[in-house]
Amino acid sequence: MRLRLLLLALGTFAVGTDSMVMAGILGLVARDLDISVPAAGQMVTVFALSYAVLAPVLATAAARWPRRRLLLTALTVFTVANALSALAPDYPALLATRVLAAAGAALYTPTANAVATTLVPPERRGRALATVLGGMTVATALGVPLGTYLGRTDWRLTMWLVVALGAAAFLGLTLLLRDLPAPAAAPALRARLAPLRNRRVLVAAATTLVFFLALNVVYIYLGTAVRPATGGDAGRLSLVMLVSGVASVAGNWLGGRAVDRFGVRAVLLAGGSAAAAAFLALPWASATMTGALLYAGVAPLAGWAVAVALPHHLASIEPSSAPLLISLNSSALYLGVAAAGGVGSLALTVLGTHWFPLVSTVLALVAVSLGAVSTRRRADGGGADGPVGGTLIATSSGTAAAPARTAGSPHGAA
Repeated sequence: MRLRLLLLALGTFAVGTDSMVMAGILGLVARDLDISVPAAGQMVTVFALSYAVLAPVLATAAARWPRRRLLLTALTVFTVANALSALAPDYPALLATRVLAAAGAALYTPTANAVATTLVPPERRGRALATVLGGMTVATALGVPLGTYLGRTDWRLTMWLVVALGAAAFLGLTLLLRDLPAPAAAPALRARLAPLRNRRVLVAAATTLVFFLALNVVYIYLGTAVRPATGGDAGRLSLVMLVSGVASVAGNWLGGRAVDRFGVRAVLLAGGSAAAAAFLALPWASATMTGALLYAGVAPLAGWAVAVALPHHLASIEPSSAPLLISLNSSALYLGVAAAGGVGSLALTVLGTHWFPLVSTVLALVAVSLGAVSTRRRADGGGADGPVGGTLIATSSGTAAAPARTAGSPHGAA
């Protein structure tokens, strides 16, 4: 059973690496295809926007498919799309392959989460989700710096790494994942969107969107932001991204426990304010390698702690609709990531490569304000927004399960 969960996690590791590694190879892509770095950053926008739009649509359309067939189809689409990315002759072709890769990812990730809960007894579902979603967390700490390092001379090698990971997951699941139960009835698309009539849900979803917009305006162009410290050296940039990935894992772990002890409101306000301060300091911190590494430790730590609190808060607004609200959190997250490519490009154009992180400072403070408003009614220390005995298995993109003590990792169910 453990091996099958690890194979599912290998697939989420591939998806996580693919969706996040682009930040480390934008410069190489830009030079190879003769485009600007901001234009190359639109690859991230296209992937994230496609994921956000396609996830609820594909989940509804494929609701009656056998889970094993759906997983293997998703991995096939994802792997083939990344092979096409590696072979793309020009920029338009590369963007088209990113849409296809996002479709495969949008099919795979929520299905892997659902399958994980069927492989174990009910009392172990939280840990099963944490294992599968752990692939995404490990991608930030290992896959992204490894992909950045491999692509230091040719970005296409990074895409072939993702292809190899997807193919390995496909082969393992083909051989070892059999006899899965039939899928449960899934809600229609209209039912998935029904909670949006709740004003608090809208404000909470907006908080997720704006916060991930703030986080990713800098992350997508991190190589540009820390270039004064790295001097354009791929090895130094890989180190910065490694520290950022490790801090993301730590923030995800810490966020779940902080929500348990101090409540959602405290984590949102403290973590969001700390992230805003880190963005504000980056133009000065990026002058030295020490400063860049300090930023890479602080901003992701605070940011991913907030990422755990966001779906937890959304699910607490209408507990009976928690799965649907978590799905909406996932779409809001990816819409924020999608918008970050364009907003970051505009910020680079208007403010320049040195000062553009200040846009993230403003956006993070807006997200903190929205979070303060959306949690104000339950800031008395009780209920889901105050300290609780257990925390939802929650991730930045939003997977939730029964109360448990562990938190998942970036990119959950859609």
